[in-house]
Amino acid sequence: MLVIVAPGQGAQTPGFLNPWLEVPAFRDRLSEWSEIAGLDLIAYGTTADADEIRDTAVAQPLLVAAALAAYETLGLEPGAVAGHSVGELAAAAISGVLTPAEAIGLVRVRAEAMAKAAAVTKTGMTAVLGGVDVLESIERHGLTPANVNGAGQVVAGGTLEELAAFAADPPQRARLIPLSVAGAFHTSHMAPAVEQMRAAAAELTPSDPAVTLLQNADGAVVTSGADYLARLVDQVRNPVRWDACMETMSELGVTTMIELLPGGTLTGIAKRALRGVATVALKTPDDIDAALEAAK
Repeated sequence: MLVIVAPGQGAQTPGFLNPWLEVPAFRDRLSEWSEIAGLDLIAYGTTADADEIRDTAVAQPLLVAAALAAYETLGLEPGAVAGHSVGELAAAAISGVLTPAEAIGLVRVRAEAMAKAAAVTKTGMTAVLGGVDVLESIERHGLTPANVNGAGQVVAGGTLEELAAFAADPPQRARLIPLSVAGAFHTSHMAPAVEQMRAAAAELTPSDPAVTLLQNADGAVVTSGADYLARLVDQVRNPVRWDACMETMSELGVTTMIELLPGGTLTGIAKRALRGVATVALKTPDDIDAALEAAK
């Protein structure tokens, strides 16, 4: 079984769209979705610097648009689909729960609401690689395990003061990497964004997914479009259980994973957690042939 996955915030890098704009249909889609996103997605994906695309209000629409445009360019039908964090909006469109335009419109609301919530308190996130009793240590410092990614990787979220104390007293044998994000996403600090998301979601009429669709809360397969949309709203403040998503992929018999643009993060985790699964990360159009070959 082929699973197509969409990465989350933090996967973007300056200029990552440059090689893709040589594909006319890709450029056309980005131009079309720029109107919906209220952003010049082409400019942000080509000439903007790291600080500009770190802004939550920019990063989230940029990532969803890039993933969906890459998916359309790829032209494959997956057996299953999943997104990590904001990548769940791309998964919603790929699975047919929302149209691409609806997904871009909703991610605009999500991004602006989460950026506003992040400005209330100075918060951040730190990746924890390896270590002993990691979850216990995170809890002891008042932090939230915002992303449980599997393969020995957990991301802790909380205030900058809590993260500093955590860095001074880390779990044994763990490596800590502060992340370049604008807030503690998927924690209680994002609660103010939920109502704005809920109001925007209430204006949509989702369809049931046309392919197997996994969700971040617990890795479960979701068969109701309305249920998936409701989960998307709540997921803003709840931890991402990517480890559970990969467990479900294993149970489904996934043999190949293709990670949409900007790929690398999720396929990297899969290489350690899903042994034997072929992986391809879309970084440039040159990766398309490898993806098509892997999907045969």
